[in-house]
Amino acid sequence: MRHNPARRTALLDAAIEVLAQEGSRGLTLRAVDKEAGVPVGTTTNYFANRAELLRQIMGRTKERLTPDPVAMAETMKATPSAELTATLLRQLVDRMRGDRSSHLAMLELRLEATRRPELQEDLTRTFTELLDDNIAWHLDAGLPGDRDTVLLLYLAMLGVIVDDLTVPALLEPHGIDGIIDVLVARSVPGE
Repeated sequence: MRHNPARRTALLDAAIEVLAQEGSRGLTLRAVDKEAGVPVGTTTNYFANRAELLRQIMGRTKERLTPDPVAMAETMKATPSAELTATLLRQLVDRMRGDRSSHLAMLELRLEATRRPELQEDLTRTFTELLDDNIAWHLDAGLPGDRDTVLLLYLAMLGVIVDDLTVPALLEPHGIDGIIDVLVARSVPGE
């Protein structure tokens, strides 16, 4: 296996694009080579098989979807409140729209995991870590609410993101900002 980190990252980014554009069935090592603009067989030199590629896509999407620490530090200068929670959720939607491919790729991975038990285990572990990290971050930041509040916000925002990615016209009459305002008003205690 090759160990050029920049090339591996470029191949993973290409794989994310293929997964987002073509779905799971379109994700082949050859398709990744084509999307990355590299010679045929390059992806095979970096990933032993498609299953390994799928596992590493999960890690790369996590990297791509992690908020910019400088921007997050600026946002977190505000006093912890329901209003700050709503701002953070709006920023989540903005990040999703800014990297639509990563979110679509993750949806494809979720679907693929229903057919591949080994991927199901990896995906469950990845999402469990993400949810636990989000809960801990929310509580450590002093934002209003408890573990259940974060879980409810996570589940609701997952639905918002899926609909915005797949059937955006469904939410247009309601407006994402309005949805987030109602969600926070009804989910965050004491606000």
